[in-house]
Amino acid sequence: MNKTPAFRRRLVQAATALCALGAALPALAQQPWPSKPIRMVVGFPPGGTTDVMARVVAVPLQKALGQTVIIDNKPGASGNLAVSEVGKAPADGYTLMVAPISVQTANPSLFKPALNPERDLQPVVSMGHAQLYLVVRKDLPVKSAAELVQLAKASPGKLTYGSGGPGTQMHLVGELFKQQAGMDAVHVPYRGAAPALQDLLAGQIDYYFDPASGFSHIREGRARLLAVTGTRRSLFFPDAPTLAEAGIKGVELGNWFGLFAPAATPAEVVARLSREVAKAVALPEVKQRFAELGVEPVAQDSATFHKTVADETKLLSALIKERRIAID
Repeated sequence: MNKTPAFRRRLVQAATALCALGAALPALAQQPWPSKPIRMVVGFPPGGTTDVMARVVAVPLQKALGQTVIIDNKPGASGNLAVSEVGKAPADGYTLMVAPISVQTANPSLFKPALNPERDLQPVVSMGHAQLYLVVRKDLPVKSAAELVQLAKASPGKLTYGSGGPGTQMHLVGELFKQQAGMDAVHVPYRGAAPALQDLLAGQIDYYFDPASGFSHIREGRARLLAVTGTRRSLFFPDAPTLAEAGIKGVELGNWFGLFAPAATPAEVVARLSREVAKAVALPEVKQRFAELGVEPVAQDSATFHKTVADETKLLSALIKERRIAID
């Protein structure tokens, strides 16, 4: 077949264009992150503490990253549905999870078959920490945590304490408190913290560990605050002693909240997210909104946050095994 000079020129031009496209494809595939919207999965319903924190942080985060940050609520199984979805997502920095660290520290020991978030997820950065507040009904004849322990020891198994449900942080802290104080009390589980608080106010239970939902009732005298968990006093109730100050050591457990990503997410993406979230939670408007939730902004970088998760996992796995706590 006789090929004209014009045909040969077109053939050379086409080949040159294909070579140029082939050279450009790797560059297109390696566009700087982020180059599209980011999805943050929340394993709890809209309006709860975790959801509100995610939405508050998403506003400055999307400004810093120049991309839309979408909040995607996937409630169910104490956050396990979100863990499963994010753990299986591509590790490209576009699917993340905002959650309390209990999804990684407690859930694997509580649910069967066990999840493996330690394998599938990596902690990126903490967003905040909330202490728990030992609160008693206002007519219970005790004025301190030590007196509550004395009352419980005088009548083993007679006092009742409420929680937001089996395996919640309220429940686990309640069991840790009993263990460290050497006392006994009957656990009364509820479907969330709100009904537990209502029964405390009505005198139906004796005490519970409040996750910052009962502040107004404490301030107005409808419930009595005895002490707080943690290593230092609460910013919101500085006159209340820690449990350690009250003579009951080893009950530092609170609620940590943070950002998680699929395990193989690139280190540079994790580092960028860690920096930007730290800047976001330091903003005055974010601090104010967190304070309304009873949360103190605390941004631990990935390595520090990973250690926090590991330490709590060790504590809770031993507690759950010793106290024989299980969820069907």
